[in-house]
Formats: sequence, C-alpha cells, structure tokens
Amino acid sequence: MSALVEKMPRFAPYVTFWGKVKHYALFGFCMAALIFLIAPVLVVIPLAFNADPYFTYPIKTWSLKWFVEFFTNEVWQTAVKNSFVIALIATLIATTLGTMASVGLVHRNLPGRSFITAVLVSPMIVPIVIVAVGAYFFYSTLGIANNLTGIVLAHAVLGTPFVVITVTATLAGFDQALFRAARSLGASPLTAFRRITLPIIWPGVFSGALFAFATSFDEVVVVLFLGSVEQRTIPRQMWTGLREQLSPTILAAAVVLILISLGMLLTLEALRRRNAKMRGLVD
Repeated sequence: MSALVEKMPRFAPYVTFWGKVKHYALFGFCMAALIFLIAPVLVVIPLAFNADPYFTYPIKTWSLKWFVEFFTNEVWQTAVKNSFVIALIATLIATTLGTMASVGLVHRNLPGRSFITAVLVSPMIVPIVIVAVGAYFFYSTLGIANNLTGIVLAHAVLGTPFVVITVTATLAGFDQALFRAARSLGASPLTAFRRITLPIIWPGVFSGALFAFATSFDEVVVVLFLGSVEQRTIPRQMWTGLREQLSPTILAAAVVLILISLGMLLTLEALRRRNAKMRGLVD
C-alpha cells in the first residue's frame, strides 16, 4: 500500500492533463450546442437590415426602412398595442393568482397539495392547441371568444404556472417565523404578507411575472382561436404576414421581439445574482 502511495505522484501530471482535456472537450461541446441553437437567430437578424425585399444573402444594401415600417404602419402599431395591453393585464392577473396559490401551497396542513400543484401547472404540460380549442368552446358560451377579455384570461391561465413555480420555490426558503411573529404582534394576515413576506420574496414574484409576460407576449395559437382581426398581436401579425404577404417587416418585428426577450433574460440574471449575493451575506 505504501509503495502505491509513493508511485501516485508520478501519475499526477497525466491525471491533470486528462482532466484538462475533458474540461475543454465539454466546453467545446457546450459551445457547439449553443451555436446550433442560436444560429437561426443570428441568420435572421442581418436580413432585417436588408434594403431589398428578399430573404436572401448576400446583402448588397443596408437599410432601416423595415424598422420604420414596423414602427409607423398602422397595422403593426395596432398589433404592438394589443400585445402590450394583453400581456400586461394577463401578467397582473397571473402574478396575483399565482402568488396567492403559492402562499397556500407552502402551508404545512394543506390536504391534496400534490394534486392541487399538478392542476395549477397543467397548462404548461397540456399541448397549447388543446388549451386553445377548449378555451374557444368555453369562452364562446360566455360570449368572450372574439375580444380581448377572452385572450387576456387565456393568457393569464398560461402564465400562472410560471408564477406558481417561481414563487413556491422562493417561499420554500422563507422563514415562516417572521410571518408568525408579525401575526403575534397584531397584524392581520394580509398586512403581515404585505409588510413582511412580500418585501422578502419579491424577486421570485417578479421573476414569475417576467415569465408570464413573455409567455403572453410570444403566444400565437390562442390568439388565432380567440382573436379577431381587431385583436391581432405581434405574433399573429407575423403569422398572417408569412401566409399572405411575405415582407421583411416580419424580420424587423422578430428583431424587436429578440431584444425584448434578451432584456428580460438580463433582468432575470440580475435578480439571480442579487439573490446569490444576499444568500452569501446571510450565510
């Protein structure tokens, strides 16, 4: 045994070498997978600046006219307005309902917690076409199948699971003794939640709201079933443009959506780093 221990330092350089090889091989594989995933996006972005109305390379003349068309055309402006209105209202509803549901799910004496959680996150699992068809027939009986109300409610349903997951995960690390202390001092449950719990868990609530907003802002299938011409959104207008009139304005809209998504990703990363720093200070 002692002889084996004496020989081990001789093999140390080989172990270090193969460790570096595995590290760089894994890094190269991850970079190749990343490039494969974002390559379609990288191809689309330059075409949005092509002065010619063709989806082809090479680009001979660069121009911003398709972005001007996107921001000045009445049809696209209506789509932008509808997208933001629907997404903001749906996010507000989803965030409120999802946060309330999460507070109940972390209760220790809640019966059927697993079943309730499965029901709440089911819109993430069920195919979106089934959700859209079911919503269409249900909302038709209520008379809200062809207006913004139906789309907002459907998008709120789609966004709620993201809020439930993020807020529940945040509440799992919340010290419930703080809430009980506030209640013992005479605060009502709502006051204790608003003054104690919410200021601590707000990064999780905000993260869930961002996911709900992104889900609503990029959704197209439900809008195709529940929306009319007046309720067109950016994704629906892009879908219509691809079917009826192929225009590079669609690419400009895609670039705008990419920038919005990138902004939300950076915001989530900032929240993640903030939570990591806070945990480091606490630990």
